[in-house]
Amino acid sequence: MWRQIKFIPAFLLAALLVFVFSGCADKSANQVMNVKTAAAVDQELEAKIQLSGVLVPEKTVDISSKTSGQVVSLSFEVGSAVKAGDVLMQLDTESLKAQLLQAQASQLSAEAAVQSVQNQASTAKINLDAAQKDYDRTKMLYAAGAVPLSQMDDVTDKLDLARNQYKNASGPALNQANAAVSTAAANIKNIQVQINYATVKSPSGGIVASRNADVGEVVSAGVPVMSIVDTKVLKMKSTVTQDELPLLSEGKEVDLTVDSYPDAEFKGVISSLGPIAVSTGEVFPVEISIKNNGSLKAGLSAHTSVAARARGIVVPVSAIAQDSGKSYVFVIKDKLAERRFVKTGLRNDQLIIILTGLNKGERVAVTNVNSLTDRAAVNPS
Repeated sequence: MWRQIKFIPAFLLAALLVFVFSGCADKSANQVMNVKTAAAVDQELEAKIQLSGVLVPEKTVDISSKTSGQVVSLSFEVGSAVKAGDVLMQLDTESLKAQLLQAQASQLSAEAAVQSVQNQASTAKINLDAAQKDYDRTKMLYAAGAVPLSQMDDVTDKLDLARNQYKNASGPALNQANAAVSTAAANIKNIQVQINYATVKSPSGGIVASRNADVGEVVSAGVPVMSIVDTKVLKMKSTVTQDELPLLSEGKEVDLTVDSYPDAEFKGVISSLGPIAVSTGEVFPVEISIKNNGSLKAGLSAHTSVAARARGIVVPVSAIAQDSGKSYVFVIKDKLAERRFVKTGLRNDQLIIILTGLNKGERVAVTNVNSLTDRAAVNPS
């Protein structure tokens, strides 16, 4: 008998296998999956918003010179503490000092020219007064017929000449001389400003974080050569979603942990909630300020959790599945599973708020969620 079975034709064996597997497939297709369900309820949810970030200085100042020049001295190294007003860098001023001496000499020359024009104006005034008297006397004699017309014309010409000389000396010539003095004074002031710019001082206290110049180098105006950071207050910069943003408030105190000091706890305050989403998506910047007791350094990573409350449609976290970054649930109705995409909000370890896509009272699958398919038959419990 076994020999007969052994020699069953191949086509009969293939038909037998098709029959067996098709029967299994039909049986599998007719299976109903058992799922546990939970009702979507309207309730208040307590949770913690987790925030992480890196500590950065509250204020960073880039230092640059307002004039170009060669560095002759640098007073501080990277890591040095500085106070407001400390001299950080000195540029060479020898050329500027020579220009200043030349400008001062030009000012003295211009002032001397003013004095000379004033003297000329005084002399011209004396000549004018004398010409006026001579004219008045000659005019009386001419009226009496005592002097000829030629003499009268001569004194008239002399009076006009004296009047013009005085007018020029006390007017345009003096104005031009005074303008030369003003120009020289402005040039001196400009050079003195350039000399003052050559001494670069710290605008605030802090720590030298970087230095991009050495003695002997020529620096350009406006190009940063140092940066000063104020680490008395540090900030942890993080982001929250647009749904979490309304749950936070400026001025709220939080406790922070820093990775480098796992056993220590630091106090912070939410100091800023960004009104505009950052470019990486629908997340908003959050800044938490921390008063530095001297142990914290910029660049350390930190974490905090902020207690929050919100009310809405709540389901167990186990009801949520993901597909290409989108959240969905299976709504169970009439023993069928309907896949429905939802938007989620605040969550804790057990529960999560559904912002859109689900109504109060609807039941969702909380087991076998990743094995279900849309319109699949289920046996709910």
